[in-house]
Amino acid sequence: DVLSLGVHRIWKDRFVTDLRPRAGEKVLDLAGGTGDIARLVHRRTDGAAHVTLCDINPSMVQVGRDRLLDQGLFRGIDWTVGDAEALPFRDAQFDAVTIAFGIRNVTRIDLALREIRRVLRPGGRFFCLEFSTVSAAALKPLYDAWSFQAMPRIGKMIADDPEAYQYLAESIRRFPAPDDFAAMISDAGLRRVGFDALTGGIAAIHRGWRI
Repeated sequence: DVLSLGVHRIWKDRFVTDLRPRAGEKVLDLAGGTGDIARLVHRRTDGAAHVTLCDINPSMVQVGRDRLLDQGLFRGIDWTVGDAEALPFRDAQFDAVTIAFGIRNVTRIDLALREIRRVLRPGGRFFCLEFSTVSAAALKPLYDAWSFQAMPRIGKMIADDPEAYQYLAESIRRFPAPDDFAAMISDAGLRRVGFDALTGGIAAIHRGWRI
């Protein structure tokens, strides 16, 4: 909230709006430890879609579970510890797979994308919200200064962990440009691939379908 000035909430709302979850659908939310996307899907469908929240970190799964239970959200949501590169689910199980600000931290993104396609039903969709390449020239120097100077200092003040926020800035720069990531999604076998840039390219929503 502090580092994005709350804008990440607007991005996530847009993300789930574009996803258009429907009653009766099964949605897998990867790297979903915070529970934010599961909560928004639950709210948009009045709890009529089933959301499986999956994260590789057991502690994050517990955090997400506790947060959602504290909000009274338990119907139609379950929690699983799992690796995006080797998902613990059967083939063609989900109508939609989402991942928000998590694909950047996967070691072998190509393998994770193939796993995502595997667990999608024919006609199912993959939606990914991730930091991206700033396209607005006037915004880039400000964004760089914020990322490499302000963020580690704020991280130290708030979490006493400046290294984590230095890593955050560096991992964003290492992530493929939008066109390159779209090509990776296509290479994994998904079709109708596209993306929308958000806030001058600071983030992007990527999507693809299993046809």
